[in-house]
Amino acid sequence: MKSPATPARRTRQILNHLSHTMAGHEAPWRSTFLSHIQQMDTTTFTLSTLHPLDGNQFVPRARTVVFRGMWASLPDNPRNPAPLNPAVYTSDLPIITTDVRMEKVPELIGSRHEPSASPEVQSTIGGPVEAVFWMQKANSQWRFRGRAYVIGPDIESEAAAPVRAALQPWMRAVDGDQKDAWSWSRELTASFGNLSPAMRGSFRNPLPGTPLTQKPEPGLELGQEVEDVNDGLARKNFRVLVIVPEEIDQLDLTDPKRGRRWNHQAEVSGSEISWKTTELWP
Repeated sequence: MKSPATPARRTRQILNHLSHTMAGHEAPWRSTFLSHIQQMDTTTFTLSTLHPLDGNQFVPRARTVVFRGMWASLPDNPRNPAPLNPAVYTSDLPIITTDVRMEKVPELIGSRHEPSASPEVQSTIGGPVEAVFWMQKANSQWRFRGRAYVIGPDIESEAAAPVRAALQPWMRAVDGDQKDAWSWSRELTASFGNLSPAMRGSFRNPLPGTPLTQKPEPGLELGQEVEDVNDGLARKNFRVLVIVPEEIDQLDLTDPKRGRRWNHQAEVSGSEISWKTTELWP
């Protein structure tokens, strides 16, 4: 019997897949970033958002989250019971998964600086974020600044069209013949299936942040495992957050006598995405 993959081994499998799906005009920082991710024992990083207060004021919020890969580039996973999309796209868009009941999603909705979908819409354009990765083995730090987009169960709906339109230019087609077979909702379900049963079960936890004296709603309790990727209660709370990086700061401290630093700036012209890289004093 084949031994189960460890988290570190599974991470290497994911990153190997991502490296082999690169095509077209990929970002100049992508391959280096993924090679550094591949060296991490756990692919965690710090995600910062803006928490809205009264009077149009904001305070920072930061938490540790898990890098789940790049949007539209999910690898084949024999433990994933969900059907996968064909390998049509690749992208430079880091993703995480989250529970909609956590503060991240309300903060993204509350901190956006232009009109967007109403808070009731499940998939929406979010506000600014900063993601900071410290790669200890690579002696490198990566700082992503941009905007996060929320993908939920209504991603195929007309209400979610602005989200799809915003992300589509960042998705590079590697197999144009199968574009019609690719589905946003299937990608969302596959992202849920890529989690362990225990992690899927966490989306059936009691409402985060409420007192222990408050009785949870029926079906909500700690320690559940979910095998069904279409579990209604868990999927109601499940979201994918897609980070669109507008600017990236890359710091290399491999040589303690001569650190190196680069700024990667996204330049968007219609549906065309290009990058301007400038080396900086560290």
